[in-house]
Amino acid sequence: MEKLIKKLDLNDYITSFSKLFSREKSIILEGDINIHYKIISELSNYNFNPPKNTINLDSQLMHIQKQGVLKVYEIYEFVKIINYFLYLKRFNFEGKLLEWMEKIVIPNDIIKICDYFDENSKLKSGISEDYDNIKESISRNKEETKQSLYKLVNSSKLKPYLVDMQVHYINQEECLLVRGGFNHALNGSVIDRSNTGFFYVVPHSISELKQKRSDLENKQEEVLYKICKEVCSIFEKNLLFLKFINKEFDKFDHYQARIFFAQIGDKNFILPSKDGINKLVDFSHPALTNAKPITVDFSKKVIMLTGVNAGGKTMMLKSILSAIFLSKYLLPYNTNKSTKVSNFKSINAVLDDPQSVKNDISTFAGRMLEFSKFFELKNAIVGVDEIELGTDSDEAASLFKVIIEDLIKNDIKIIITTHHKRLAALMASNPDVELIAALYDEENQRPTYEFLQGTIGKSYAFETALRYKIPKGVVQRAKEVYGEDKDKLNELIERSSELEREYKQKIAKLNSEIENYQRLSNNLKEQKEELDTHILKEKSKLHKEYKDAREEAKKAIKTKLIEDSHRHLNISHKLASQIEVEKVEDETLALELKVGDRVKYRNTKGNILSIKGSKAFIQNDEGFKMQVLLTDLRRSGNPPPKPKKKVSVNITKPQSGDIKLDLHGQRVEEAMENLDKFLSDALLAGFEEVLVYHGIGAGKLAQATKEFLKKHPKVKGFEDAHPSSGGFGAKVVKL
Repeated sequence: MEKLIKKLDLNDYITSFSKLFSREKSIILEGDINIHYKIISELSNYNFNPPKNTINLDSQLMHIQKQGVLKVYEIYEFVKIINYFLYLKRFNFEGKLLEWMEKIVIPNDIIKICDYFDENSKLKSGISEDYDNIKESISRNKEETKQSLYKLVNSSKLKPYLVDMQVHYINQEECLLVRGGFNHALNGSVIDRSNTGFFYVVPHSISELKQKRSDLENKQEEVLYKICKEVCSIFEKNLLFLKFINKEFDKFDHYQARIFFAQIGDKNFILPSKDGINKLVDFSHPALTNAKPITVDFSKKVIMLTGVNAGGKTMMLKSILSAIFLSKYLLPYNTNKSTKVSNFKSINAVLDDPQSVKNDISTFAGRMLEFSKFFELKNAIVGVDEIELGTDSDEAASLFKVIIEDLIKNDIKIIITTHHKRLAALMASNPDVELIAALYDEENQRPTYEFLQGTIGKSYAFETALRYKIPKGVVQRAKEVYGEDKDKLNELIERSSELEREYKQKIAKLNSEIENYQRLSNNLKEQKEELDTHILKEKSKLHKEYKDAREEAKKAIKTKLIEDSHRHLNISHKLASQIEVEKVEDETLALELKVGDRVKYRNTKGNILSIKGSKAFIQNDEGFKMQVLLTDLRRSGNPPPKPKKKVSVNITKPQSGDIKLDLHGQRVEEAMENLDKFLSDALLAGFEEVLVYHGIGAGKLAQATKEFLKKHPKVKGFEDAHPSSGGFGAKVVKL
């Protein structure tokens, strides 16, 4: 892996990422990449502190397994890890992150050990009475030493020999800096001399105190060893847990490092996909500063990069392989979120000259040795820079054509850079090959570092030589040797590239105009639908006015002469039949409706299931089926919405609306038609219960109403109404 990282110029990038680890480790995150990505996505929604730097604990775990005793600082490394997971458990995590955290159950005796230490990795008071007593004695000893030194410094007898009034630390010893002859005023031992010839002296009185302190520190170490031994005994009992949490900490370390690295420079995670699409969009190679982002589709099995020297072909090759490498190991990088790459089992880069004097191998022989290994690979991507390197170009073109064709049969994707047009010409007709040319600015005589797919590029060797200060006379003679016919071939190649660029620009312009037309067309359809909805509302309003008038007429029948009442009722029917609302209809949509057509009924859309006479049976997008008049339907050009997960919805009865239907005075056929339409409207309105008046009379209408309600698929049940609401002459219908 290190060789591949170096070949792809990713060293600095990987190093800057690795610095975010709390402890040194490989960048490889083992396990299901999809689960890792899910947890990283969830974790990135929380603000958390990164873990403290820790050491690798593999050797310490092995020591515990062998019943060894760890040093106190090694115990504290385990404590840091456990404390960090206790900190994480205080978050209200959800989803996969919560599932993961719930699996980490920390034993109580391990939690108690965590309470032994303060934030500075020191043992707290109260853990061991002996340890606390010794600690207090050492503290008193240090204070006594300090006071003794200050007494000596302020002694009138010693002052003439003191160089300064400070206490010095030489070789971890507290001492005074004095002049020669100090032995008349001070008993002590010289431990060093200054550059100016003065003496660093440790007073004998201090030496005694320091000896006592040394004895106390030795006892303190003995007590500390006992404490560490007790802790390691507990660790041994929980060894499996310690191994588990050590591994889980490394996993979290991978997550947090990737999250914080992505935040630097606003990088994106690109998860490898299995759809076979490989496309970089606005990708910038990490090794380049202020790089021009590249966009390239490399979905085909072979990508052949040709064109101008120093035009970025090799960097394009490295960019493709780098993006695949970073996605494979779930490392974020600078690219557009629409970038897609596949997951390859292995990534191979042939970028260097394999010639070796030591191994007595030539350039071409080295290339053949590398290619021979590729025939054993499956699901791999191979990048080859200057494929024809080291041998005759015509022979190489024929050989590599056959090699490439055999390799792609083994499910291998190959990215190639070449200057030899014969190989590109031989491969151009293969449908699995994508040609990409590096472009050149003729006017300014320099590469553009841009690429054009679908064509072969000219090398511009002569122009490049002039740009790098080769004399014009030399270049001119080279052109003469090269030959006029080959130069014309290069001109044809360049002209082909120009035509390809013009063609793609025109296609892009046409696509833009088509999108604009489509947008305008959709706007017009939306405006038409809004107008239709408005007209339908007005029509419903007129129908309601008519219904109110009819109700009044019915009341007249009950209160006035029957003969006059029927006359007025007939007039009312005649007036209602004359109510017409002209519906705006698009000529392109005014076609005869048939089964399967997508239609709109009031505010709902659906498809026609069957047609019988002037009526249609439709199913709307919510799954409800209803029978409606064909005249109430209109076409809907919009596609059905994507299916949604079924959910349980409790619809409360609206506070207002028409939930009653009176069938008095109607023929059975007319009454059943109105009842069917009434129930359909009630279902759309969300009513759970409605009231239908059918009267008692001869019983025909009542019987027909019962039979209809029994067969209706959306009627849950019905019963006679309360005496105050019609009794036997009405039905309460539950929907």
